[in-house]
Amino acid sequence: MSLLVLIVVASILLLLGYLFYGSFLSRLLQIHPDFKTPAYVQQDNVDFVPAGKFYLLGQHFSAISAAGPIVGPILAGLWFGWIPAVLWIVFGAIFIGGVHDMFTLVASVRHHGRSIAEVIKEHKSKKAFITFLIFLWISLVYIITAFTDITAGAFVDPVRGPAVASSSMMYLLLALTMGVVLKKFKPPLLITTLISLPLVFLCIYLGQIFPVNLKPFFGLSVRMSWDMLLLGYCFVAAVIPVWLLLQPRGYLGGFFLTFTVGISFVGIVIGNFTQHYTVNYPAFIGWLTPQGLPLFPLLFTTIACGACSGFHAIVSSGTTSKQISKETDAKAIGYGGMLLESFVALIALGTLLLLTKGEAQGLKNPDQIYAGGIATFLSSLGIDRELALNFALLAFATFVYDTLDVATRLGRYIFQELTGIKNRISIFISALATLALPVIFVTGKATDAEGKFIPTWQLFWTIFGSSNQLLAAMVLLGLSVWLLRRGKNYLVTLLPSIFMTIVAFISLLLILRPHILKMLAEGNFIPGPIVITGVILLVLGSLFIGEGIMIFAKGDKKNGT
Repeated sequence: MSLLVLIVVASILLLLGYLFYGSFLSRLLQIHPDFKTPAYVQQDNVDFVPAGKFYLLGQHFSAISAAGPIVGPILAGLWFGWIPAVLWIVFGAIFIGGVHDMFTLVASVRHHGRSIAEVIKEHKSKKAFITFLIFLWISLVYIITAFTDITAGAFVDPVRGPAVASSSMMYLLLALTMGVVLKKFKPPLLITTLISLPLVFLCIYLGQIFPVNLKPFFGLSVRMSWDMLLLGYCFVAAVIPVWLLLQPRGYLGGFFLTFTVGISFVGIVIGNFTQHYTVNYPAFIGWLTPQGLPLFPLLFTTIACGACSGFHAIVSSGTTSKQISKETDAKAIGYGGMLLESFVALIALGTLLLLTKGEAQGLKNPDQIYAGGIATFLSSLGIDRELALNFALLAFATFVYDTLDVATRLGRYIFQELTGIKNRISIFISALATLALPVIFVTGKATDAEGKFIPTWQLFWTIFGSSNQLLAAMVLLGLSVWLLRRGKNYLVTLLPSIFMTIVAFISLLLILRPHILKMLAEGNFIPGPIVITGVILLVLGSLFIGEGIMIFAKGDKKNGT
């Protein structure tokens, strides 16, 4: 089967979903072009700033995409084959992920640009609000841990790791320089962009010439040393002004992401005719992961970003809702942004499909599979393969930075909200508290339930996916209560919430089961981090969902915004 045909067919289905189901959702929400959005009503030129539809779509797309739609689809494809992965990416995005993102955005807009947690607080109890915040904070800790270690793994690759690490450091320095220049000298953004973007590619080239060979410190391994440096980056990025690093890094990252996806698709089109790219990986492998976990529910938690992700609710209601100019833009930005991320997931899955099963198992890590596939796509355009490999690995690291610094800053906000700490040093205390558990996790020796040593990110990826999907279920339930109290059809969010709840709960129980059985068999009643946090997530999720069930059981239709 042609890889191009597969991606084009899947993309057409996403487009049809946008045109028909997206329009249905817009009518259901009664989106109106004359509704004055918070960006105008509360305009302060700091947080509430009107932005054009396509400019904001690019910013939103960059914030939600990151590395999630790369790692998850490749892992799921490796375990189950490409047919289950493609079906979940396409139909999950159309009927669950897109609904989740769009409705979160609109709910936040109609609640004066407040976060989804604050919307839930207004329509549920204070206890549910606190429960949601704690759950959210723990989920962010897992995100930081998983993505930190997978990036460190890319930096210690014996062949290209030092070059990619060097290019990555140069890229961050470029972003810092851009931030200072824009703030202090205020040059036209277009000119700054035209100068900065070519310098990104110069960073890729110079990384090969000046590779960074990190020496381990504090008795840690090289990989753990990189973990610590990356977490140090997270701390700095979470406490310095956003104009200095996050805004310019995110701006460059948005261009980088769009360029990577666009040029990869062009490479697939050209390669289809010149090199006859075909799908070599099996369509279906089996019902179990290598660890013995079943396709249901692991497929739906392994592929989170790209189909449905609770993390998107934080972005939609945290920054995007404060900048949207017209309520009618919610379809393109909220629903369309999710479907664009699904396209990123399809391209990522395509990098796996070029390989045979044996070739893929030889590469093992998703970043290496992704880089190899992107390099193949680019080589069809005449680009040197070695340069293309470094480009792809830097692109992967860049997308991870989008996740790491945003997740750490959000974790700092939530910790401050939970503790009520409001003073000059609170931002430093809250950032350190958010990073404390990731430090412990990445410097410990990660083992699976059978006691085999594995990379830290592998240990945390499945439970990260489960917590992320349970977060999505909780957001969808909160939105269902909001729709109930507005007298709207809440089944479009309630049914996905029920599905995602079942998926996430079963997944968490399956993940915890071997760890608990091992504890009992060994007579060791001191639980490890997976057991402790997994149980906490189950309890918090149960409390939140239990209150939602009570609201629907009572038919509570108090007036809501």
